[in-house]
Order: sequence, then structure tokens, then C-alpha cells
Amino acid sequence: MYRSVLVSIIVFASACKGGANAASAANSNNTVSDTPVATQTSDTGAVVAGPTSTTERPAQGSAASSAGGASAPAGPTDARDASKSTISGTPNPNRVPNEMGRIMVLEYHLITDHNSAYARERSQFRKDLELLYDRGYRPVNMSDVLDKKLNLPRGLSPVVFVFDDASPEQFRYIDNNGKLEIDPTSGLGIWLDFKKSHSDWDNKAVYCLLSGASAGHNFFGDRGIQGQKSNWRFQKVKWLADNGFELCDHTLWHAQLSKYPDAFVQEQIARNALAIDSAVPGYKIRSMALPQGLWPKNRALASKGSWTNPKTGKTVSYDWPVVFEVAGGPMRSPYDPAFNPGSTPRIQVIGNAIEAMIKKLEGNGNAYISDGNPSVVARPAAGTTTTAATKH
Repeated sequence: MYRSVLVSIIVFASACKGGANAASAANSNNTVSDTPVATQTSDTGAVVAGPTSTTERPAQGSAASSAGGASAPAGPTDARDASKSTISGTPNPNRVPNEMGRIMVLEYHLITDHNSAYARERSQFRKDLELLYDRGYRPVNMSDVLDKKLNLPRGLSPVVFVFDDASPEQFRYIDNNGKLEIDPTSGLGIWLDFKKSHSDWDNKAVYCLLSGASAGHNFFGDRGIQGQKSNWRFQKVKWLADNGFELCDHTLWHAQLSKYPDAFVQEQIARNALAIDSAVPGYKIRSMALPQGLWPKNRALASKGSWTNPKTGKTVSYDWPVVFEVAGGPMRSPYDPAFNPGSTPRIQVIGNAIEAMIKKLEGNGNAYISDGNPSVVARPAAGTTTTAATKH
């Protein structure tokens, strides 16, 4: 069963871990504070300030209402068309199909100059891409998994990349005489460079966004941090959607949801969804990532709820099928009766976690491997190397 986010606005009777220099989001050009200020520590270890309300329409001078004097890199006209494209790749006949196998969902945070629990060194990130490519893995969006559109050639496996916290280390712009260019040292820059020499490496990854956090975790950088301008924020979010990547909610400012009452939890999630909708009007969010893997006391509110702006009387509702955990290993195939996207486990990319998981999955024959035929679900026949198949 699939549900799309309902970022709908109902009008009532009268009338929505950065560096050491990160500042409070209360000073953002695109936010207006509605509630008392608190602070919360993000996964990457830096202080994330909040809460801060996002506006219900693009703020004056924001990237959604102005290009800010610099032109953005061009991309496909419609993100939703780009995300529906057939996944490409060269078949690998040496791998036995098994579409009931597990799928890796990889969790990244900072892509930077060192390795740590929440950082991946740039050259190591590129090696991750190379390892996965060489072993027959190709990126897919979580929506492809939900919709069972894993249209990979025979012998290839899907892998889902998820990037949390919207830091400049993931997506950074350089202003080159008025023309915006994606910094080749950022995670996205490395990804796009890898794609140049690997044409069947699609633009498919999930970005779980914060819109009201500190400057270093606020739609990929705010108020000059790492050279990023505030009016580039919405522009970056739209660029990702327009170029085939998937957008995901990660709360407004990375609040530990387990600590707060139901109303606060819904506000954190709904206001962030509203900010994403302001950047890409009409975009259907289908997932959220739990900050630090902490569930709200009422677990159902992680996937469905609403918030009413006390100033305007307008209500924002959200409703999606996927909630990303912070760990837990590979997820089940969408064809597995036990598949539960409402509690989707992930693999934290630390050390040789990817290589070790590939070895484990392929060693026990439990990796999802496509048969190249979208009309059947293939699995290895017990005790043989032949393939059994059932119709979708």
C-alpha cells in the first residue's frame, strides 16, 4: 500500500551539523520564529539550532522567488518524469537472480576530508561508488522500491543511497562570475563526475532534508557558511528534484522526537514538509528519516499527522509510507510479505561496511539480484543454481 505526502493547505474560517561558525536558524532570511528557541544535536555532532518556522510561500529574495543573480545549472524540466526513467545497465549473467533477496539502504552524512562515524572522506566515497558499480549494484530511489519498479538488467542489484542532514558537504555551489556550478569536491560533485564515466549510474538517491536547522544543515548551507548564500537554498532542493533525485523529510531542525509531545512532533515534520513543498511545489514526499533513529512516543506520528499554524489557521498534513531507521541492516525485498517500509532499516557507511555487507549477502545467497524480466519475481530454486520464477 502506497501513500503520498499530503502537503495540503486547508483554509479555515478566516483566512504555515555544521561547523563552529554555524548560527541560529532564527536569523535565516527564509524563516520566521513561531515558537520558543531550543537546541538539538544532529547526527554529525554539531549543534543544530531551532525550532524556527519556515514560511508558507517562498520568502522575498529566496531561491524559489529569485535566482539571486546567479544562474543555476540546467536540468530536466520535470523531476517526476526524470524519476520514472528506466534504469539502465549492462547485464551480468554470472549472478543468479533472486528478487526475494535483501536490498542495501546506505546511510551517509558528511562527505568531507576525513572518515568518522558521521563523515566519509571524499576519495573513500568515490571508492564506495566504484566498489558497488564493479560488483553489479546500481542506484535506485526508495520510490522505485515502493512501486516495484526495479527495472534492472539481469544480474544487477539495486542499492538505495540516503543522505541525511542537508549539509554543504553533500551539495555545495560555487559562484563562477554569476554562473552557479556544483562544487566537484562536494558529495554531489563526486557523484556527477563518477556518472560521466559510468553512463548507467543513474541520478537516484534520497536526500533527507532539514530546513530550519543551523546554517550548516539548512537546505545545504545558509548565511554564508562554506560560501553558501541563503537564496541558493530552495534552488538546490529544486535542482535535485528536477534531476531525478528523491526528497525526504528529516524534521525541521533535527529534534529528538522521543522527547516531545505529539503536537510538537507533528509541527517538526509538517513544517519541514511545507518548506520542501515551497521549494518544489506539488512534490510528493514519500519518506522521512528519524533524527538519531528516535521514534516519537506515538510512533504513528512519524508517518502521518498534521499541524495548524496558529497565526494563519492553515493546516499542513503529511502522510507517507516510508520511515527510515538509523541502522538495522539491509531491507527486505518489496516482494517479501514481511516488507515493512514504515520501519526501513539502513546501513551506516563506516569503515568497510559496504564490502562486508556485500560479502555477507552474496555469501549466503540473500542479495536481491534482478532477472531482467519485470513480469516475474525470480528466486533461486532450493539447492540448485537454476532460477524459479513467479508472476508479479
